Amino acid sequence: MGAHRHFEPISKCRIEGRANQTVAADLDGTLLVSRSAFPYFLLVALEAGSLVRALLLLASVPFVYLVYLFVSESVAIETFIFISFAGLRIRDIELASNSVLPKFYAEDVHPQTWKVFNSFGKRYIITANPRIMVEHFVKNFLGADKVLGTELEVSKSGRATGFVKKPGVLVGENKKAAIVKEFGTNLPDLGLGDRETDHDFMSICKEGYMVPRTKCEPLPRNKLLSPVIFHEGRLVQRPSPLVALLTFLWMPIGIVLSILRVYLNIPLPERIVRYNYKILGIKLIVKGTPPPPPKNGQSGVLFITFLNQLPPELTCKTGKSAIEVANYIQRVMAGALGFECTNLTRKDKYAMMAGTDGRVQTKKEKS
Repeated sequence: MGAHRHFEPISKCRIEGRANQTVAADLDGTLLVSRSAFPYFLLVALEAGSLVRALLLLASVPFVYLVYLFVSESVAIETFIFISFAGLRIRDIELASNSVLPKFYAEDVHPQTWKVFNSFGKRYIITANPRIMVEHFVKNFLGADKVLGTELEVSKSGRATGFVKKPGVLVGENKKAAIVKEFGTNLPDLGLGDRETDHDFMSICKEGYMVPRTKCEPLPRNKLLSPVIFHEGRLVQRPSPLVALLTFLWMPIGIVLSILRVYLNIPLPERIVRYNYKILGIKLIVKGTPPPPPKNGQSGVLFITFLNQLPPELTCKTGKSAIEVANYIQRVMAGALGFECTNLTRKDKYAMMAGTDGRVQTKKEKS
């Protein structure tokens, strides 16, 4: 890689007067707090692939870590890419990246780097990660204008081969070459990175700053350019190698326990069920005033309704459509439960998550 100039920490970077300038920033460890992309590879492997693929990826971590330390960062990332994506349809990878990853990326944004990145008029991401995996998030939530990332090789059938297109994984000199190809002689005003392999592209920018390896709290999600409204996926916590291992080890126990919790309580009398809940670790939470106990000749059925509280002008009797009344009821229920409603239509939701209007094309329309 040759000699590189010394780069100051990002805390010394000024943000004033940057509106007409261009920034090129690395992703993992720079714009994101986490330096490892493993959790995001595992999420795509699980959601677009299968549990077996995710387990195989987790099992590869010790080997990949040794490759990263003693062989090269590029080969380590290529291994993750092959295990995570080989044989998957590109469309499935894209859907998982658009609907599952934003929630986890949004909880991992570096506050100081974001402050600098957000002050620039033109924002570029230069990353070793596959472009298809990060593009949706960085464009819609971080305001990036373009992503320069590793490109996946795709078969004629629209599936990922597991290999990457030339020049390969964007690491070291490949990052520098990608910047030169994109910008020519009008190079970025600022380059941001967090490791030695970022020095190549940072050294050709007019300024360069490093993000130090210090612990910090991620940026609150409400500070991003767009809120994360939708979230698909089976995991709640970001799956670091340890979290993923514990989750997969707990899974067989959890399945057996959930079956016991359901079927052991069905034949029991109601007065005993609550004690069984405590034994099985079930927490019963009752909010509000409990209904009176059943009396002779009267069952203990409780009906909950607020429909009689609707103003007459907001019912179908005054000519309102059923959809308008339903939308009003939905807002009332959301307010009571502490949820936030949006004005997004079905088409809006499909456009954000899948890039379609929700319709399934017939064979005639496809042809």
